[in-house]
Amino acid sequence: MQRSTQRVLTSHAGSLPRPPEILDLVEGRDQRDVRSRPEADAVIQQAVNAAVQRQVEVGIDVPSDGEMGRVGFSAYVTERLTGFDGPRRPMEQVERSWYPEVFANAPAPGFPSCNGPISWRGPEFIQRDIAAFRAALLDAQVPEAFMPAVSPGQIWLNFRNEHYASDEEYVFAAAEALANEYRAIVDAGFILQLDDPGLAMGWNQADFASRTLDEYRTLVAQHIDAINYALRGIPADRVRLHVCWGNAEWPHTRDVPLAEIIQNLYEVKADGLYVEGANPRHEHEWRVFVDHRLPAGKVLLAGVIDTVTNLVEHPDLVAERIARFASVVGRENFIAATDCGFGTTARSQPRVHPTVAWLKLGSLVDGARRATRALFGSV
Repeated sequence: MQRSTQRVLTSHAGSLPRPPEILDLVEGRDQRDVRSRPEADAVIQQAVNAAVQRQVEVGIDVPSDGEMGRVGFSAYVTERLTGFDGPRRPMEQVERSWYPEVFANAPAPGFPSCNGPISWRGPEFIQRDIAAFRAALLDAQVPEAFMPAVSPGQIWLNFRNEHYASDEEYVFAAAEALANEYRAIVDAGFILQLDDPGLAMGWNQADFASRTLDEYRTLVAQHIDAINYALRGIPADRVRLHVCWGNAEWPHTRDVPLAEIIQNLYEVKADGLYVEGANPRHEHEWRVFVDHRLPAGKVLLAGVIDTVTNLVEHPDLVAERIARFASVVGRENFIAATDCGFGTTARSQPRVHPTVAWLKLGSLVDGARRATRALFGSV
């Protein structure tokens, strides 16, 4: 995994704005239906090519495939894993009960429930993604690229368990199956990004409405054990963990403070830790790394660009945010990024307009260059 040894490096959380032809393929579909059209592979390849080229043109150091062929950052697993053919169940959040008027016109997202044993369907699906990404990178000349994959704990968060006897059995079954995808991504030469908003978002779930933080940390520790089980045999320097509190504009007053779970997060066998740092609920949490020092050998990626509003951050503000993190973790141990993805779920009316999303990524790169001048004395 690269480090910012000569300048501030940039990356993002994975999903990028999808073009109309991709939305026509994936929006509102089960992942298993996406490739039903004969032209689907060619359309997805073209979109991945364009996404990689655009990232290179903007100046992103560690790009992704943009998740072009995926219906959502977690919902894609219905194609990869068996066991998810149960009724669609909505996510039940504490904040929805606290502020029903805020959510009146925002129905809770629903996912199919787990109604059978989870198993790996086979390598052809991830290998298809890998092949498309490799083809797009042929002329990109970037030293490193990453591919996201959903975590066992995010399966627990999004897909209600109606089959396994316990949550522990459920997440470890998911870990056993997902380990195949993780190894395929790393064996292909990519950095594996584990997407696990559930490590933070679980505190906002209705099941924890009247429970204690100690009880919640027990759940987080269990989910981290499942992650580490799935990562067995994979070098930690090929893995980064992305944690967030939900890529949406809601009050976020129920968000668990980063300080309450940071020591748990350090236990993940991943050299990269990726957290939010730009939105108004979590921007102050760069200070967490003063009291909870980043362990030796780890790299911190943090959001210095918000991903839910159409305001484009000024590069000077981006540079200031970078400087804060660098002051506590060391400039070489920090990579500037976005809070989350710009298209975590494929929708034709995204929260951030595609034009603005690319402007934000441009400001990210510009801000990193300005921070580089201040921190390294060079461009």
